[in-house]
Amino acid sequence: MARAPTRIDLGGGWTDVPPYPEEQGGFVCNIAIARYATVSVETAPRGEPVDSPLTAAVLRRFNASDVHVTIENEFPVGAGLGGSSSACAALVTALAARRGETLEPADLAELGRRIEVDDLGIAGGRQDHYAAAFGGALALTFGHEVRVERIRISGATKSEFERRALLVFTGESRISGRTVAAVINAYRRGDRAVCAALDEMKALAIQMPAALSAGDLDLLGELVAAHWEHQRSLHPEIPTPRIDEIIEAARRSGAVGWKAMGASGGGCVLVIAGAGREAAVRAAVTPLGDLIEVRIAEQGAAYLPPDQS
Repeated sequence: MARAPTRIDLGGGWTDVPPYPEEQGGFVCNIAIARYATVSVETAPRGEPVDSPLTAAVLRRFNASDVHVTIENEFPVGAGLGGSSSACAALVTALAARRGETLEPADLAELGRRIEVDDLGIAGGRQDHYAAAFGGALALTFGHEVRVERIRISGATKSEFERRALLVFTGESRISGRTVAAVINAYRRGDRAVCAALDEMKALAIQMPAALSAGDLDLLGELVAAHWEHQRSLHPEIPTPRIDEIIEAARRSGAVGWKAMGASGGGCVLVIAGAGREAAVRAAVTPLGDLIEVRIAEQGAAYLPPDQS
């Protein structure tokens, strides 16, 4: 068995999606959370049917046709939390352990990226794979190579973030691949509005690690909220009426930051309450979606020995 965390993308998402990072340099600030994909691998007769394309692709990479795979998710499907990358990282970790191997986090992240992009043709960036592999709070610089820096967060800041941050699941499915392709094609064409929005999102994300390290969650919230304004401008299908309703209710009740997760178009909305306004913000958004408690996951993908699983 193995498990890997999902993530909150605070800022810079989309700037890790090719060709932007190779041409302009991308930057993402994210935090892994303790909502896991947990995978169990058992020996089974060869040729057992595999329903999941992702599972089938990983098994092909490992030439493992004699196993049965079970995946349990501690998060809603389509939540925008990088769940497929978490499942991929957990399954790769379990299969590697079965062969007596351990992958370095960067190698695990890149293998997961190749499986999703090369084998399955899924358009997207790299940040989810790195969050799943490394865990913790990360400052990720994307270009022709990837630079990973862990963001140091004090215990007090960690506790405050977990208290003030709420994830609200809209119940809507995530954005379509068609919309992702539309944004990337707009960038390729040199669309001024899209290019400017991506540049601003990167600039805001670059400021987030310092805010986290300093424990300035009010500033972090301001950066996240500003990021959302640029993110939502990338394509008309990124914001939804339910997302806007959640954000407006949170803002009126004392939130200092808000942003839809992942490519959005549904999924989860992150809300950062103002200090002392946690109860009011929670009460305002509770009727609008399912709440997911936020706990930072310090560790990335890990093999679970039998006595820990």
